[in-house]
Amino acid sequence: MLRSLRKVVKYSGSSKGAKIIVAVWLVLAAVMTLIAPGSSDYSSSSTEGSINEDTPSEIASQKEEQYFPSDKGLTGLLVFHKEGGLSKKDRRQITNFSEWVHSSKRPEHIESALPYHTFPSNIQEKMYSDDRTTLLFNFALEKDLDSDAAHETLAKMEEEIAKLDLPDTQTEITGPAGISSDTIEIFQNADFILMAATVLLIFVLLIIIYRSPLLAIVPLVIAGIVYQVVDRVLGLAGKNGWFSVDGQAVSIMTVLLFAILTDYSLFIFSRYREELKRHTSKYDAMKEAIFHVSEPIFFSGGTILLAMLTLFTAVFKPYHHFAPVFSTAIVIIFLAGLTLIPSFFALMGRRTFWPSVPKENTEEKSKKGFWEKAALGVSRRPRVIAIVLLLFLIIGMINVPSIAYSFNLMKSFPEDMSSRAGFELLEENYPPGQLAPVHVILESDSKRVIDQEALAHIKSLQEMLAANEDINSVSPRVTSEMVEGKADLMENFLSEKKNAVKMQLILDHHPYDAKSINAIETLREEENSLLRESGLPPDQYQLHLAGQTADQLDIRSLNVRDMVVVFSIVTALLCIMLSLQTKSFKMAALMMGTILLSYTAVLGFSWMIFHYIIGLESVSYRLPLYTFVFMVALGVDYNIMLVARIREEAEKIPWKEAVIRGLGLTGGVISSAGVILAATFSVLITQPLQELYLFGVVMALGILMDTFLIRGMLMPALLIVIHKDKEDEIVEER
Repeated sequence: MLRSLRKVVKYSGSSKGAKIIVAVWLVLAAVMTLIAPGSSDYSSSSTEGSINEDTPSEIASQKEEQYFPSDKGLTGLLVFHKEGGLSKKDRRQITNFSEWVHSSKRPEHIESALPYHTFPSNIQEKMYSDDRTTLLFNFALEKDLDSDAAHETLAKMEEEIAKLDLPDTQTEITGPAGISSDTIEIFQNADFILMAATVLLIFVLLIIIYRSPLLAIVPLVIAGIVYQVVDRVLGLAGKNGWFSVDGQAVSIMTVLLFAILTDYSLFIFSRYREELKRHTSKYDAMKEAIFHVSEPIFFSGGTILLAMLTLFTAVFKPYHHFAPVFSTAIVIIFLAGLTLIPSFFALMGRRTFWPSVPKENTEEKSKKGFWEKAALGVSRRPRVIAIVLLLFLIIGMINVPSIAYSFNLMKSFPEDMSSRAGFELLEENYPPGQLAPVHVILESDSKRVIDQEALAHIKSLQEMLAANEDINSVSPRVTSEMVEGKADLMENFLSEKKNAVKMQLILDHHPYDAKSINAIETLREEENSLLRESGLPPDQYQLHLAGQTADQLDIRSLNVRDMVVVFSIVTALLCIMLSLQTKSFKMAALMMGTILLSYTAVLGFSWMIFHYIIGLESVSYRLPLYTFVFMVALGVDYNIMLVARIREEAEKIPWKEAVIRGLGLTGGVISSAGVILAATFSVLITQPLQELYLFGVVMALGILMDTFLIRGMLMPALLIVIHKDKEDEIVEER
């Protein structure tokens, strides 16, 4: 297969082939730009849940909709807060707003809102926080309203609030509707800023490293062409419903695309410069260069693609929805790496390297560079270097078990974002459990209705739940009068067919707190005993728990499941791919082992920075899986490039000398690529979401560590150690 591949890619370096391939890519990019929409037109944020929608909390929500249908969609929480207390004048303004939101002038997509203005003063008084500084005003949007319409509706509400005479009063919109609106606002200009920062940073670094204007511009031009194609293909996918286009995935994909294509450009023009010193024709030089570089690029692209395809095995929506975006992008990037990049450089020829133009039959500089010296140093004391670096990695690894993970999405938002600020105001001024109550659906089998006898048992069940130390209250409560038929049941308590009841639990702790999540887990585990002790046979009745806390419990379970599955499959598949490339399972296991050690150590060192220096109490639960997939796939790349050159040299010289020469020849280009890749990921620091910010920091730190310590020192040292008695071994003919 590799022989066939090399025959195909050599066409990219020919005079005719280079012109045709560049023309095809340019026409394709132009046509796609004209006829297809951009990815941002159809991107959205993936909701937290299972792709199968079969988790206990999702089933509970489906049961709630089945038995207690509602026309209400996303709920919004409008918070009015004033230090020192809301005055009578402020309350009159809030009354005016309440009248507006119930009038014909209100935005058309508001389904319902708190009728504050209709309540007597004593009822209004009970709605304020204990210190009278805060009022929670809830509303609901229409059901199945798209995110853009929801964002526009909330914007109109904010315009009306701004007209109110509320000096020194803080007004924030939070809740699911507020979070949805803020998510759109976060990503409105984020992609442009991200791309501009990425392009500028790569350009500056290439100028500093290579001191050639064309070597800085050409990779970015190539990346720009490929980006147009990828972006429009994703736009078509979103428009035609081929797959979900996740907005956060698109942001990271932009960074990845420019970084990988720049790396491939470095690998190709580095070898191209060598060959230009041996060949008169620029096309012959490129054909020889791409002959040698095509194999590592093939396996590099293959490992990244396999890692991204593995995300299809994830059942958590945000993970699963990353798979099609990145898999699509990687396939196009891979094709560009083997066709567009060599063709572009072949057409440019020697002038690409101006002012340091490589001339035919020129001698290499006799002065040893940094990596030549480093290679000699590693070869003298490989065991000592390997042991020292392994101990260093262990220091980072021992911090991994202490990492605290957060399941509160809003903690990733900027502190001044309305949905986060509003939620934190509610946390400070209302009992935390009221922010996201737990909905309990008690369902009987289809042959049984809930009668007076069942109500007596439900009363007992409520008493047992209320006695739970993690539960603050249960409502609405069944009274003795209701059981005896002397009082009517509460509205929306009993379903229309009288085979289900709906209750609400207020927890003692914050709904996203680990204690609350564990409390819901305990309730699920004790469901049968609770029903049995209350007199409701478990084979005839079933409890369903819905709400944010129940959702977070299922998200925690999905996350653990996906981490085990994805980590295992990625490791196995990449080992197979590396075995095919090196024709040695031992070599593949060694390469994979160093990457896994590096990943674990980086995770530990990153936590030390985040926790002890920055002061974070926790990090996003998504961070380990995202960083694993990208760090392992990209980290293996550099080992592939290094080992491929070592194997090439080992065909002519003893193994130890091949390691020294391979590191010396690839060290400069790989370290340059690593610095650029790390820098491009660090651009994610410009993003407003803390999750992306932390992801960028971990990736940058991991890539730098892998480039200079793992690939630059540990891997060569281990390669020499394990071949200590085989220095005369020559790698088999490929």
